[in-house]
Amino acid sequence: MLRFVFRVLFAALGLWLADRLLGGISADGWPTLILASLLLGVVNAVVKPVVVLLTFPITIVSLGLFLLVVNAAMLGLVAWLLDGLIVNGLVSGVLGSIIVGVVSWAGQVMIGDGKAREDA
Repeated sequence: MLRFVFRVLFAALGLWLADRLLGGISADGWPTLILASLLLGVVNAVVKPVVVLLTFPITIVSLGLFLLVVNAAMLGLVAWLLDGLIVNGLVSGVLGSIIVGVVSWAGQVMIGDGKAREDA
């Protein structure tokens, strides 16, 4: 449970950083960021696999770069569902999803994967 809380907080931190660095993303405050990170987790778990499957041919042709557009669309969907989060345009969505992804990845590296590691 604590690991889940940390993952949500790191996603919220990524959204906050995207809000500060990019002019095209804005959030009302920390409660909105926490709610947006929870909603982003649900969207990534439920909607994103279907979208990735449907856009698989385009992703193959673009050598995987289309996944940036898919991630931006997921961030845009969260902004559309949530009143306090605004994502203006595709470029802001792509850059914002990159920032959120990098911060979330760094957070996962810091808290570990939750599995006991064996010494070789």
